[in-house]
Amino acid sequence: MRFLSKWQWEIISPLAGLFLTLAFAPFDYSYLSVISLAYIFFAWLDCSPSRVFLRGYLYGLGLFGSGISWVYISIHDYGGAPVLGAVLLTIAVVCFWALFPALAGYLSVKIAGHKYKNRLIWIIPLVWVLVEYVRGYWLLNGFPWLQIAYTQLETPLKGFSPLVGVYGMGFLLALTASLLAAGLKKYIKPIRILISIILLWGVGAYCQTIKWTAPIGKEIKVSLIQGNIAQDQKWQPQNRVSTLLSYQQMSAQNWDSDVIVWPETAIPAYFSQVKEFYLDPLSVKAKAHNTDLIVGLPINSKKNEYSNAVITLGMHEARYYKNHLLPFGEYLPLQPLSGFILKALNIQLGNFTPGGNNQKLLIAGGYPFSTSICYEDVFGGEIVSSLPEAAYLVNVTNDGWFGDSIEPYQHMQIAQMRAVETGRYLLRSTNTGVTAIVAPDGVIIDKAPMFTKTVLKGSIYPMGGLTPYARLGDSIVILTLFLGLVIIRIKL
Repeated sequence: MRFLSKWQWEIISPLAGLFLTLAFAPFDYSYLSVISLAYIFFAWLDCSPSRVFLRGYLYGLGLFGSGISWVYISIHDYGGAPVLGAVLLTIAVVCFWALFPALAGYLSVKIAGHKYKNRLIWIIPLVWVLVEYVRGYWLLNGFPWLQIAYTQLETPLKGFSPLVGVYGMGFLLALTASLLAAGLKKYIKPIRILISIILLWGVGAYCQTIKWTAPIGKEIKVSLIQGNIAQDQKWQPQNRVSTLLSYQQMSAQNWDSDVIVWPETAIPAYFSQVKEFYLDPLSVKAKAHNTDLIVGLPINSKKNEYSNAVITLGMHEARYYKNHLLPFGEYLPLQPLSGFILKALNIQLGNFTPGGNNQKLLIAGGYPFSTSICYEDVFGGEIVSSLPEAAYLVNVTNDGWFGDSIEPYQHMQIAQMRAVETGRYLLRSTNTGVTAIVAPDGVIIDKAPMFTKTVLKGSIYPMGGLTPYARLGDSIVILTLFLGLVIIRIKL
């Protein structure tokens, strides 16, 4: 079946990539993901590997060019780079990540070969997700942004999240799109495709009715502080006292809470600089009110090592050091090239030390919780490693680096998936938004308005039990998908 002439596929491919961006937050046109993927998968059928790569790359340019356009804001508005340098660096970032949809298509066609192109129906979804895994977890410490599973928080496929996580969900979404493409190509009878999709999505809808976890204690009253300190003002020395007083006063008004959470690096100073005159008295007050404070701040050591950290004050005093660092934000990979480029653009970035994998869980509200600092919440396999001990999840974030863009909403969507995968409540405190309380099914119970100084109050329950995904993690899912690809290749 021929719908378009040869070059029209190339012309439309970037637009199809843009459509996939619209399936993510804040737009949330979830079903556009199926249409967008079905388009590019169809465009890859009966094509040479080189043409598949071209169409995939153009598709990637449309996806990442629209989906991570906020990179420019962090580089220029808050990173201090000149306009031209920020534009060129943003284009370079987009062009690099656009390679991965192209790579998925190219590998799929090469694996299938000329003789067995009908097997692409299965090969493309498998390869797509395996490439997402490499991009999302391994390459440059992982960049899982715009992984297709996150578009499905409001569809029946969400029911698979507690079973197989984002990579399993991503495969099922890609398989749905691939089946539609196969139907248009007349590889499979339409009635079989219809029945297959109805069964697949029906099972997902049924799985949403299953409660994998259950409350193990009384409700915990919580207050999430959103300080709304502008990123370009946050670290100005003249603003430090007013920032400290602001967080202190907002906390003092909420001592009736069991847990109070401050955002990432809420304190614009090192631990050693504020311990005696600020943190110690604050901890005494919190303890007197039977309250636990969860506070984000940087910590420096005698060895001149710097850590992005979360500390608990009050009933239980302890520390957590961020372990999965943000590339090009908290450390510089690809040295010395990356350092040379950023120095030339006058971009000053942090140089933090990871905290390690074997840190003890922090305790607040009488229960241990899983701590993630900003970027760490995008790695589901690492969050589930804290289970079953963790009774709830806490994420502290500062998305003020990205201004009034779509990034904070995308990040919130990713965080919601962690609640679904683990069957735990999520407390998410941010500097400028999106601050929210999320239920174990991923639904936002309440959230604070963006760019507003406020306190979000609510209640959660400590949860016990394990979802199937929490037991398996990403490794088993990825291994299963890889073995499926091997089996299909052997049978060709």
